[in-house]
Amino acid sequence: MDIRLDAISHAYGETEVLRDISLEIPAGRIVCLVGPSGCGKSTLLRLIGGLERASQGRVLQLGTPPADCLNPLTYIFQDFALLPWRSVQGNISLVLEDHGIRGARADATIDDVLARTKLSDFSNALPRQLSGGMKQRVAIARALAVNPAVMLMDEPLSALDSQTRELLMDDLVALWTRQPFTAVYVTHNLAEAVRLGHYIVVLSRRPGAIREIVEIDKPLGARGYGDADLEVIQKHLWDLMREEARAADEELLDV
Repeated sequence: MDIRLDAISHAYGETEVLRDISLEIPAGRIVCLVGPSGCGKSTLLRLIGGLERASQGRVLQLGTPPADCLNPLTYIFQDFALLPWRSVQGNISLVLEDHGIRGARADATIDDVLARTKLSDFSNALPRQLSGGMKQRVAIARALAVNPAVMLMDEPLSALDSQTRELLMDDLVALWTRQPFTAVYVTHNLAEAVRLGHYIVVLSRRPGAIREIVEIDKPLGARGYGDADLEVIQKHLWDLMREEARAADEELLDV
C-alpha cells in the first residue's frame, strides 16, 4: 500500500506549521523526514497516521494492505510505550487481543516476531529488566505483530545511547532485508537518515515545506558506519539545513 500526500497544509490557530506538502511514500521503502526543530516533522507524521486532520489537502492510502494486516498504520514511539506490568510476550499479545486473536494463532505470531527481533529468550522478562535497546525491540516486535502496511516511527532511537543506536539500526536493516516494510521515519539524526532511508525528505523551517527529496540508491545492507558515500550525502543534508537549524534554535531560545 502506498501513501500519497496531496498539498497538505496545517495550522494551529494563527501558527502555520506545514505548507503545501506533496509526497509519495512507496510500498517497501523507508522515507525519512528531517529538518530544523519545530519544522512540523512529528505533526506531519500525525496527519499521515490520522491522529489529526490536515487544515488543507488530503492523505491518500493507495492500493490494499498486506494479507492478514490488522492495523494498516502503526506507530513506534521514542518512549517505547510498554506496559510495565506485562512481560515482553504480554506487551506484544496486547495488540492481538484488541483484535480478538488469542490461543495458538496469537502464540504463532508472537513467536515469529520475537524471533525476527532477537527476543525469543526474553519473552517472559518485564520491561524493567530490559535495556533501552531491548525495550525498543519489543516496541518494534509489537508493531510487526499486526503486520502493518506502514510503520510510523517518531524518533524511535533518540532516547538511546550511540552504541545502542548503531545496534538498533543494524537490526532495522536486517529486518527490512529479510522482509521489506514501508516506514515513515522522523529523526533529527542525519546519520540515521542516511543509514536507513531510501528517500530523505528535507523540510524547511516553520512553516515546514519540502526543500529537497534525496534518494539513496545504495542498498541498505551495503551501508555501514563510516561509509564515505553516506558521509557525502549527510554533509549535503547538513548544508541544506545548517542556517535554518541555527535560526530555529535561536528562535526557540528567545521564547
